[in-house]
Amino acid sequence: KSASRREILQSLESGAIHIVIGTQSLLNEAIVFHQLGLTIVDEQHRFGVAQRAKLRAKGLQSKAHINPHFLAMTATPIPRSLALTLYGDLELSIIDELPPGRVPIETLILDQEPMSHVITAIRQAKKRDEKCYVIYPLIEESEKIDLSNAVEGFETFRKALPDIAAGLLHGRMPATEKDAAIQAFKSGETHILVSTTVIEVGVDIPEATLMVIMNAERFGLSQLHQLRGRVGRSSLASQCLLVPGDNGSHGKAAQRMEVLTQTNDGFVIATEDLSLRGPGDFLGTRQAGLPSFAFADPLRDVQILNDARQWARLILKADPHLKHPRHQDLSSLMKNMNLEQLVLTEAG
Repeated sequence: KSASRREILQSLESGAIHIVIGTQSLLNEAIVFHQLGLTIVDEQHRFGVAQRAKLRAKGLQSKAHINPHFLAMTATPIPRSLALTLYGDLELSIIDELPPGRVPIETLILDQEPMSHVITAIRQAKKRDEKCYVIYPLIEESEKIDLSNAVEGFETFRKALPDIAAGLLHGRMPATEKDAAIQAFKSGETHILVSTTVIEVGVDIPEATLMVIMNAERFGLSQLHQLRGRVGRSSLASQCLLVPGDNGSHGKAAQRMEVLTQTNDGFVIATEDLSLRGPGDFLGTRQAGLPSFAFADPLRDVQILNDARQWARLILKADPHLKHPRHQDLSSLMKNMNLEQLVLTEAG
């Protein structure tokens, strides 16, 4: 509310508040920090390139005018971030082990009589007193895009499985209804939760062991991996069923889904996504497509790129502002490419 918001803003500017936890609302230009030293972004893939840059800029705009430390976390490193890692913008730490007791999730593509397989899998889960998510890419039917949708899907499963209680969840529902739907699923009042991607992050229900993703070809690899991560959150064996649409069993869409059946490793998935989509503009905001390099390939040329990164760091350590005569050509090149700020940021 206005009064408490005003008090928080004043405390941030004065330095009375030392830690602030928030959503993208922290990007608001009205927020001024007294001395921003560390920015932590959770679920990095949910933030756009410009949003992440804006968060970092908050430190330079603060009264102390410092470049803050920046920590980004995600279970699915997006392709652009993977590429930036190779080019020196980010350091990388990988946690490649499951928590104790966790079992890798089995992922299958259902392209033959998918609904009968799905119904059978849900019934088997119910017998074990386990829960199931069914994810759709749309909330309601669209005339322009002929996809399965959550509202119709909810009715389909209610009719097909009248003896198993189902709930519905999507982004247009009021917050109270969303909370009620999740609580009913948690408590066991419902055993099926038909939903859109609103459950992609932040939902932790250990008894949920079956994930069904309808029209799976409509989702990106990282998003499929995030959705799959809603199950397999206990020692119980879990399964993810990918159900392609009528035209979803061919081309790159089929390749994306096949990757999910081969690995549960988010870093491997990001690498494959990079290979399939292209890394976009490394120093821009485009998330996919062909890079602006004539020869270098971020997957093939990893060693060369890492060597170049080490040389760049040595140069910046010795001459942070590229003032030495031997670095004048390099300085001019950076200015022509409007990259001076990146040089100063890397230098420190």
